[in-house]
Amino acid sequence: MAANWREAGLSAADLALCAYAEKLTAQPEMMTDEDINQLRAAGFEDQSIHDATQVISYFNYINRIADALDVDQETFVHPWEQSSPSHPSEKG
Repeated sequence: MAANWREAGLSAADLALCAYAEKLTAQPEMMTDEDINQLRAAGFEDQSIHDATQVISYFNYINRIADALDVDQETFVHPWEQSSPSHPSEKG
């Protein structure tokens, strides 16, 4: 999914949400009512759309702050596709 969400076998709702997130991230000035309508058509209610928009926007914001201030990456965070066990008892 991290490499190509379009070919990850996601549900229609998840595909709609990913498309929305990608557009909001890369082309925020191009967002229209139709983007919201597509999420509604995929089954999202307005509160969920609001919450998703807040989370997507926050990650865009904080990444831009980190980039602007040349913040070092956190070495304990692994890329999504290189997930590690989430609980110490699951290790080795």
